[in-house]
Amino acid sequence: MPDEPTRHRPFDRTYDLESAARAGAEDRLATWVYDFLSSPGSDNEILAVALAQRDLWWLGPVRFELAQLTPMAGPDDDKVVVPIAPDEWEHDLGAMADALEEGWVPPPLLVSSRDGGYFLEDGNHRHASLVRAGETHGWAIVWFETEEDRAAFATGLDDEDLPTSSRELAELAARQLDDVVAPDR
Repeated sequence: MPDEPTRHRPFDRTYDLESAARAGAEDRLATWVYDFLSSPGSDNEILAVALAQRDLWWLGPVRFELAQLTPMAGPDDDKVVVPIAPDEWEHDLGAMADALEEGWVPPPLLVSSRDGGYFLEDGNHRHASLVRAGETHGWAIVWFETEEDRAAFATGLDDEDLPTSSRELAELAARQLDDVVAPDR
């Protein structure tokens, strides 16, 4: 399994599905996201600082349908907020596609829930590589503007939407979900 999806952007394996699930169960997703966004693999310190200054309600990682996400960056100037030069975009995607074929599981996508939709705030390359690989779902950490919105979203989740590949991950996911859906128990 490769340590680096691209040679010019090393990826720190610290930020994987298991560490995200642990952070979710321990109510430290905001810190996990900040650290991840500030890491060399993400290089998105501006978003990290912006999120750290807001009161948000976090949930994840959860299995998310890729088609429901509105990408924020990519090669299509008309459909994204931040256009990326096609040759730069393709270089990164090619390396990630190779890594996926070798068994790499990308870090969770970072998604905001706002204005009645779900926006891919970080992970646009990971999203595109998953779609190209034929995946319909990916792991995501979602943030909400209100606790009520987060709880409403969480009540619609079932076991297949949670990381359950190991007993420990299943227990961590169940603990987080219980805390979100019934916080006063």
